[in-house]
Amino acid sequence: MLFRPLMLAAAFALSVGAAFAAPMAVPVISSEPVIAAAHPYDEAADAHAQVAAALAEAQRSGKHVLLDFGANWCPDCRVLAGIADRPEVKPWLDAHYVTVLIDTGRRSKNMDIAQQYGLALQAIPSVLVLTADGTVVNRDAALALGDARTMAPQDVVALLARWCGDAPATN
Repeated sequence: MLFRPLMLAAAFALSVGAAFAAPMAVPVISSEPVIAAAHPYDEAADAHAQVAAALAEAQRSGKHVLLDFGANWCPDCRVLAGIADRPEVKPWLDAHYVTVLIDTGRRSKNMDIAQQYGLALQAIPSVLVLTADGTVVNRDAALALGDARTMAPQDVVALLARWCGDAPATN
């Protein structure tokens, strides 16, 4: 008689657990050198349409939106894109963010997108994290990844984890 209720309780716990599964663990980055991405920013893209599509996807998925303002001529931008493309980072990033790489040219394109979110784009790369409703999470830290070439990849991912609320607890 006790066996059946235990089976039902276990089945319920499994189904509830699946619905409220723990977020994907923040990846541990290997010590291999970062390879800068060759041309990560699509210079012909309609960045406004990409941002709108990303926000719509974020509303459907519950993810955050990561707006990466940069350019193909910028070494730090290319290194940041290289970190994002690493095999241990990309699945985690895709699980938490809808990412848009926004080409800024030589600060001559798409500047209005940054201004729309209250960012006076002073340097690249600049990164804005938005909630699904478009609220900026990291306005005061938009330049925090600006020296990607000198940052440890693990530190880059730790910032991204903090901004999406997936940072490990610290004591």
